[in-house]
Amino acid sequence: MHTVATPRRYTLVAIVLHWLIALGILALLGLGLAMTRGPLAPMDRFAFYQWHKSIGLTVLVLMAVRVVWRLFHRPPPLPDTMPKAERRAAGAAHLALYGLLLAMPLVGWAMVSASPYNIPTVLYGVIPWPHLPVLPELPNKAAIEGVLKLVHSTGAWLLMALLLLHIGAALRHHLALRDDTLWRMLPLVPRPAAKPEVSSR
Repeated sequence: MHTVATPRRYTLVAIVLHWLIALGILALLGLGLAMTRGPLAPMDRFAFYQWHKSIGLTVLVLMAVRVVWRLFHRPPPLPDTMPKAERRAAGAAHLALYGLLLAMPLVGWAMVSASPYNIPTVLYGVIPWPHLPVLPELPNKAAIEGVLKLVHSTGAWLLMALLLLHIGAALRHHLALRDDTLWRMLPLVPRPAAKPEVSSR
């Protein structure tokens, strides 16, 4: 049976997961750009890759928890004033975000597993993490790794575009429309005042 914490707010667990994942995504995008395009020394680049892998797999675990939580806890409804087309667009954007946030760490994990260098993954330098099965034993690992790198890179740019769209839509609702769309996911923030009606006189 589905449950809702309050009529207009996400549950505390959903809010915490949302912001932990958001922080992880920002760290991953920053690390990804730095390690692929920045002028880093070899050992610094290697360290960035290890942090990128650790945070990416953490995001994968958090996303798995979030999906399970979402299945049993229905989110609060969208504002009644939101047009039907906008509701559909919001649903499609959220579905695409969920898909990318699950697929990107999985593709990265597969890429590491198929790498000819066979570098082990140790989360935060402490917890050993296995490679995906089958991929380390393939004879053409270099070619497969190249394809996975392309998919991972393309997915990263798509994710950045979706995030900008997501953030822009949230700010529009909060600052221009002044409804509670953003408020229901913000921790410890007072509910916004209703937008005053403009008199027709």
